[in-house]
Amino acid sequence: MNLKKTNSNLTVFREGVRDGFPIGLGYFAVAFSLGILARTAHFTPLQGFINSFLNRASAGEYAVYTVVAAGAGFVEMAIMTLVVNARYLLMSTALSQKFDPKTPLIHRMLVGFSVTDEIFAITINRPGFINPIYNYGACAIAVPCWALGTSCGIVAGELMPLRVVSAFSVALYGMFLACIMPEARKHRIVAVFIIISFVLSYLASRLEVFASISAGTKTIILTVVIAAVAAILFPHPMEEDDD
Repeated sequence: MNLKKTNSNLTVFREGVRDGFPIGLGYFAVAFSLGILARTAHFTPLQGFINSFLNRASAGEYAVYTVVAAGAGFVEMAIMTLVVNARYLLMSTALSQKFDPKTPLIHRMLVGFSVTDEIFAITINRPGFINPIYNYGACAIAVPCWALGTSCGIVAGELMPLRVVSAFSVALYGMFLACIMPEARKHRIVAVFIIISFVLSYLASRLEVFASISAGTKTIILTVVIAAVAAILFPHPMEEDDD
């Protein structure tokens, strides 16, 4: 009986590794660009590896590196990361409804800790109860690729000429455009608020009245205010089958 269960778990783990492999390849490329940004914030390859291993969020890490480069404190960094990564709270809540009631708390916590946009997507689409072993398999390949990509980006940023590093930094903006453009094309309201956020961010960086506020705090305030206004005025339809 135990041997049969072990073989079943091994099969599920392999399925996780199989599904996590293409995610890991994509993670490496994106994290490489993040590493270029991390270098500008004076992160070492080891620090970047640890940060990416524990964070695993492109927008969250971008926010961290941005506020660190701006000289923000730990409190600003923590608040910014919490706000930007708040969507994982909703994803974890959705996953909690698919656990077998007998699933131990430690497995629930580890699955919640490992949630990313992509791993959430492959997990929620599996039939039946969530098997944490599947998530562990996906993370076993995806997370090291993400962390290693960041370290390689930092190392490459140290070795490459300044002009080449500057050119690679543009790739990060391309990554964010790839994140926001699909939603902007599907939802006009999202496109409008993206434009509004661009305009307000520019004004906040130029107007004298905001001069005494740090760049990290400005980003936190704008993120919370714009997201709150959008959620209040245009709540997400409950029946919409969104991704």
